[in-house]
Amino acid sequence: MERVLDKGIVIAGDIRIKLVDIELLTIQLRLVICSVDKAREMGIDWWSDNAMFKGLSSQASAASLPDAAATPGIEDRLARLESILVKQAAAAEAVI
Repeated sequence: MERVLDKGIVIAGDIRIKLVDIELLTIQLRLVICSVDKAREMGIDWWSDNAMFKGLSSQASAASLPDAAATPGIEDRLARLESILVKQAAAAEAVI
């Protein structure tokens, strides 16, 4: 096992489904078994930028959203919209 992880191994295979010489489905399978260090040497490091593999939860992802300081005017706009809704609700109750 040590040698496999050190050197690496590639298992490749193709599955083709044909019907009357018409190819309906082709599945190409490629499996690479090696150590993390060997994978990085080969340029394979997709897990380093993936939040799921870093152990970050969805709450941590939500924390990376821009804060109110990064979006100027959003608080004022929200307050204006809320006041308009309150006025419309009061006008609708006065009609009834």
